[in-house]
Amino acid sequence: MDNQELIKFVSEKANKWLTPAYDAETQAEVKRMLDNEDKTELIESFYKDLEFGTGGLRGIMGVGSNRMNIYTVGAATQGLSNYLNKSFKELKQISVVIGHDSRNNSRKFAEISANIFSANGIKVYLFEDLRPTPEMSFTIRHLGCQSGIILTASHNPKEYNGYKAYWDDGAQVLAPHDSGIIDEVNKVSSAADIKFEGNPALIEIIGEDIDKAYLDKVKTVSIDPEVIARHNDLKIVYTPIHGTGVRIIPRSLKMWGFTNVIPVPEQNVISGDFPTVKSPNPEEPAALSMAIEKAKETDADLVMASDPDADRVGISCKDDKGEWVLINGNQTCLMYLYYIITQYKALNKIKGDEFVVKTIVTTELIKTIADCNKIEMLDCYTGFKWIAREIRLAEGKKTYIGGGEESYGFLAEDFCRDKDAVSACCLIAEVAAWAKDNGKTLYQLLQDIYVEYGFSKEKGVSVVKQGKSGAEEIKQMMTDFRNNPPKEMAGSKIVLYKDFQALQQTDALSGEKSALDMPESSNVLQYFTEDGSKVSIRPSGTEPKIKFYIEVKGDIKSRADYDKSNAAADEKIKAVMTSLGI
Repeated sequence: MDNQELIKFVSEKANKWLTPAYDAETQAEVKRMLDNEDKTELIESFYKDLEFGTGGLRGIMGVGSNRMNIYTVGAATQGLSNYLNKSFKELKQISVVIGHDSRNNSRKFAEISANIFSANGIKVYLFEDLRPTPEMSFTIRHLGCQSGIILTASHNPKEYNGYKAYWDDGAQVLAPHDSGIIDEVNKVSSAADIKFEGNPALIEIIGEDIDKAYLDKVKTVSIDPEVIARHNDLKIVYTPIHGTGVRIIPRSLKMWGFTNVIPVPEQNVISGDFPTVKSPNPEEPAALSMAIEKAKETDADLVMASDPDADRVGISCKDDKGEWVLINGNQTCLMYLYYIITQYKALNKIKGDEFVVKTIVTTELIKTIADCNKIEMLDCYTGFKWIAREIRLAEGKKTYIGGGEESYGFLAEDFCRDKDAVSACCLIAEVAAWAKDNGKTLYQLLQDIYVEYGFSKEKGVSVVKQGKSGAEEIKQMMTDFRNNPPKEMAGSKIVLYKDFQALQQTDALSGEKSALDMPESSNVLQYFTEDGSKVSIRPSGTEPKIKFYIEVKGDIKSRADYDKSNAAADEKIKAVMTSLGI
């Protein structure tokens, strides 16, 4: 539609918010946008409704159908309530868990959601205060609930908030429930359709009892407590970056036996403004800078940081020159699975039915390690709900021993079904203790993995395109890559091309096509080259960006070759980016 049609469309939509069903403050803000000559803000706020993506509902906080506010949260909760009441009508009492992080409005949205669920006859277990996403996932299973939600925008900047919906297995919703919930949400045409008046008798506040049950289970993830006992004074700097990990991760580390956990006091302050960082994202070096300074002051062995809802973890350690370096999400995933597989073998814990999971955009070196150790490895789509799906499908048949993704998420257990920074922080500390027990630093352990299994380097590139015009640009970029796939990258021929939307892969040399065995289609493209490089391209499901995941291979014969291999990989990555035009 042209600009005038668009303004007419959003104006009609906005006018529906000028009714008594919406509070006076909301109406005043909508009227201000309608009266403003510049309609940009009005368009951005109303041109679409927030949708469930790989991470659920997520957006900038503010007034409008495309913003996070009590009405979009309310519509999501009313729609989910309607769907639950249809799906579990045979149950005497349907129940849900509600958790939230430290973001501005998270508690408010959580309490409003509790009121709406209870107004619809659904029993609510509401956490007394902020709690990690993985603990909420655990609680669904622990209390036998049918669903759960957590109010969080994960690692996004402070302007954002979000709403993740979970099913009775503790995992984020998948088909057919995702589309079923969306259908119900779309039927909520105005705030008048939302039951905001809660039933206090159906709302139960939970806290310490669940914390204890969860942390007791997290402690069972430890593979070799004796190695921790020998290195219990390992110096660990930990920061929650103003988020939910502030109490529970240090407590968990202590339960595992680590006695020397050093805080970053300024970042232990719970705040949705995240005052010490530009973005509370442990994937970004700046978010770990204060923790690294603390590590330098204290001569620490390890730095770890969790994001606001404590589901992902960023790691830093000293290199062979004593400089602090960041370990990326692919590398941490690699170390977790290497440690688990190696220790399971050493302790005779392998029964023959074990499997690990990674996402399709995560390093292929994990498959090499799994194959060499005769452990089954499964590939799945981006988003931990897909890893959770593989765990669910294998339940009672095979043993899950770990899974992760390049975006700093790992899950070592199956008692919760989302990435878990609580167990991941404890496990990486155990890996560091084990490395020390073997006369190595964590950095040297990583180098030795490369020497044993081959060198690989990965880089994620996100091209941000804001607003409606940005969404259209991203769509066109995907169309162009799909219709005109590159013939080579960085001078190496493309040998295999995968289109997960068409669920088809093409042998670029023979032209032969075959089906991809995936649970549903997804807007992802992948290219594999003759020299072992891999490029994946996908639009983000939760943010206004198109993502490129680049992986290149290299040669390494000893630790001494590491810097040379790394530098060569950097040059190759640059060449791949040039080939892609990014």
